[in-house]
Amino acid sequence: MGYQFTSNSTSTANMSNTGMNMRGKITFYEEKNFQGRSYECMNDCSDMTSNLSSASPAGVESGCFMVYDRSNYMGNQCFMKRGEYSDYMSMMGMKDCIKSCRMIPMHRGQYRMKIYEKENFGGQSHEMMEDCDNVMDRYRMNECQSCNVMDGHWLMYEQPSFRGQMMYVRPGEYRSFKDMGMSGQKFMSMKRITDSCN
Repeated sequence: MGYQFTSNSTSTANMSNTGMNMRGKITFYEEKNFQGRSYECMNDCSDMTSNLSSASPAGVESGCFMVYDRSNYMGNQCFMKRGEYSDYMSMMGMKDCIKSCRMIPMHRGQYRMKIYEKENFGGQSHEMMEDCDNVMDRYRMNECQSCNVMDGHWLMYEQPSFRGQMMYVRPGEYRSFKDMGMSGQKFMSMKRITDSCN
């Protein structure tokens, strides 16, 4: 299944997804400050509520993950890499506990994404291969409301300079960010996920 319910024990697993050898493990606890029952997750988990009544991330032992405050990878999101996170609520601006998480596979190679000013690939468009800290300054676009990711994994931010709410996008077409639970969201900066996810 890719995840494991534990009582504060540790283990590692080699996971294979789309032919890639990936490793990752994030541990969640029911209570703050690493207290209560724990749940180790080693790949995607669309609904954590079946395992813990509430989930607070304790730390990422290996890999990179996106955590979401709604099931099925919806709602507010936060990028987590190796480290401990004892007070994620205030740090990430999340209003609720973690309901789902997604492991981000390591990407080797080029990064390419085409961004569009309007939904359904409308308005101005620009192809990107590098980080962009402000779409208005660089491309004279007021906002980004849809995109097509050809290569790599990216984080999109609602404000310039990689600030505000974020959204994870991987290769695929994103005609409307509303479909991902980001109603009314417009993005102003984009960053490649180049962190080592080992």
